[in-house]
Amino acid sequence: MTERLLMIFVKNPELGKVKTRLARTLGEEKALQVYRFLLDHTREVAREVGVDRAVFYSSFADENDSWGEEFFQKYVQEGDDLGERMENAFAKAFAMGYKSVVIIGSDCLELSSQHLNDAFAALIDHDTVVGPARDGGYYLLGMNKIHPEFFLDKQWSTDSVLPNTLRNILELKLSHVLLAELSDVDFEEDLALSEVLE
Repeated sequence: MTERLLMIFVKNPELGKVKTRLARTLGEEKALQVYRFLLDHTREVAREVGVDRAVFYSSFADENDSWGEEFFQKYVQEGDDLGERMENAFAKAFAMGYKSVVIIGSDCLELSSQHLNDAFAALIDHDTVVGPARDGGYYLLGMNKIHPEFFLDKQWSTDSVLPNTLRNILELKLSHVLLAELSDVDFEEDLALSEVLE
């Protein structure tokens, strides 16, 4: 066990339950194919980082999937909305003794291991780190202690999430680092389909 934990929030890859906005134009089968591609990308990027790793599933922990237990702890998300689920995950991580914790989703094809390494490096001498997404949210959030304010009074999946989170950071007088801005994959124009669907 290291003192650093990377948490990955994923949806169980089930037809009709993932990338629903993408499915409106591509159909559910292709949307699921895209999501499996994103999961594979996220898993490989995470494995390249020298920290502990935990995958948090949306509905059930799949013991037989490609997130091998030799590399990933496995848990189920707990809470009624995304904010509550993330707060509970951070609380669990800090209760387990981790000192620096970073959370990512599984929707960012531009994410690299360098972004993750940069995030943990930022937490050596800053309170928080944020990876801003071009849609007004964030693809990464990291901290050295839990700040419940980050998870309250947010309209998740809207462009208000990032500015409201940055306002929380300023109000709490926390030091922070902003990583490079990246794009999540939510719509057909967000990705090169030829690469994903070949």
